[in-house]
Amino acid sequence: MNSKRKFSTLKLAIIGLMAAMVFIATNFRIEIPTPLGKTMLHLGNVMCILSGLLFGSMTGGLASGFGSAMFDLFDPTFAPEAWITFIMKFTMGYLAGYISHMNGQNGEDKKLNTIAAIAGAISYVILYVCKTFIMNYLIIGNKLEAVIAVTITKGTVSLTNSIIAIIASLALSLAIRPALKAAGIFRKLES
Repeated sequence: MNSKRKFSTLKLAIIGLMAAMVFIATNFRIEIPTPLGKTMLHLGNVMCILSGLLFGSMTGGLASGFGSAMFDLFDPTFAPEAWITFIMKFTMGYLAGYISHMNGQNGEDKKLNTIAAIAGAISYVILYVCKTFIMNYLIIGNKLEAVIAVTITKGTVSLTNSIIAIIASLALSLAIRPALKAAGIFRKLES
């Protein structure tokens, strides 16, 4: 088996650390009530995208998914949908990590990182808006007018979260990557 595909102790520790950072950052939030549930502005998406930019697709995806699902499990409103959150946030972190590390770039190309952050954030907005509509209209059976209003509200909040996440994750990546590189973290992850 290829050693790059194994989950070393260091990689598992990084997944756990970044998942904890996602969980903590999501707690920095402003809750916004809607007629069909609440939504929130939060900083969790910053850590989801940052996980992918720094550590690649699988590590970024798992950290994003676990940290976000863990947050949901601590909130009775979101707990039943924790598994859906895991899938959506995993996709965001995975996509950001995949793009930023493609062609052997290892997350060091600023243009590729920008594209990765945007793609990860936009993928989440699309998934979140689709989930909101499907859950409220097709599964729960709320009136279409109410569902559209809530979907627009939640989509706008999610887009705002995404803009914040793109800007902050790119800035943090630029600030943190040199220290991780100097500490030999990336080299240790590759071995």
